[in-house]
Amino acid sequence: MRVVVIGASGNVGTATLEALLERPEVTSVVAVARRLPDEAGRIGEPRVEWRPADIGQDVLDPLIDGADAVVNLAWLFHPSHRPEQTWANNVLGSVRLFDAVERCGVGALVVSSSIAAYSPRTSSEAVDESWPTHGTSSAAYTREKAYVERLLDGVEARVPTCRVVRMRPAFVFQERAASQQRRLFGGPLVPGSLARPGLLPVLPVPAGLLLQTVHAGDIGRAFAAAVVSDVRGAFNVCADEVLDGDDLAGLFGARPVTVPPGLVKTALRAAWTVHAVPAAPDLFDALMRLPVMSNARAKAELGWQPQVSAAQAVQELIRGLQRGAGHPTPPLDPDTGGPLRAREFATGVGEHD
Repeated sequence: MRVVVIGASGNVGTATLEALLERPEVTSVVAVARRLPDEAGRIGEPRVEWRPADIGQDVLDPLIDGADAVVNLAWLFHPSHRPEQTWANNVLGSVRLFDAVERCGVGALVVSSSIAAYSPRTSSEAVDESWPTHGTSSAAYTREKAYVERLLDGVEARVPTCRVVRMRPAFVFQERAASQQRRLFGGPLVPGSLARPGLLPVLPVPAGLLLQTVHAGDIGRAFAAAVVSDVRGAFNVCADEVLDGDDLAGLFGARPVTVPPGLVKTALRAAWTVHAVPAAPDLFDALMRLPVMSNARAKAELGWQPQVSAAQAVQELIRGLQRGAGHPTPPLDPDTGGPLRAREFATGVGEHD
């Protein structure tokens, strides 16, 4: 089985690549990335061939022609102040890739969607994959994820011979992605040492916060299972537990202090406006409105079980932040940070997952 992984060097990409190589059905993998890792960041496996490509502008047919399955993990998070750039990559790039999949007659298309593609929750009860996918806020990230869901509706209708799978993960954590996630959400001015448990006596927690996570290794195994099986449709992928504010404060060794969500958003908006943090304030709206997902279908049809709990995944992130952990691929390399990264963020340069 020949598999093409678009976005193979990021948080989910590295884990998916490793999981695919554990599957005997997979005979070769084309690992595609906008910025190729050097030899230290490449798995020493003869089945893997690394190829450079940008889905927003490069010709994609030669990469995927002859593939049995294409996995799309490429996503541009920034520049959040220039949503037309993320739209061009995430949405228009997806259009280009899906068209290439159709032209080349690929048998399976597995795409990373997100919990953020879902419409806002109306209760704390867990929802299955039939919950509407219209996005949780006006944030570019949720709008783009919801639009890609509509694009996939079109692929399913036009190309019934192509098996379309939509993976909808919760927040994906692992220790070696900690430096990247600090850059993406905290910014270059937020030191990872602030995550040391016990450093903060209190932790402000927005009222009503509920958080679901999944470890990167677990989501990678779910992607690999979807590739080699005959499943179709959407799959929620998350750890079994749902964390609230008290749980998160406990992981940081702090006492939780409940604060109004509106106060948090106002502070984030002020920081984002002056480019002090990279994450747009509308993402906070999305976080507070996310539904609670049921992972029952993934367990039943993929034969998948989360091996890492929600708390353990957060603990890995905290440990990685403390250590400045990373991995020798361009998105995950901790040396991508520092003064250079601060200048890049200020001028709006983005980063792929």
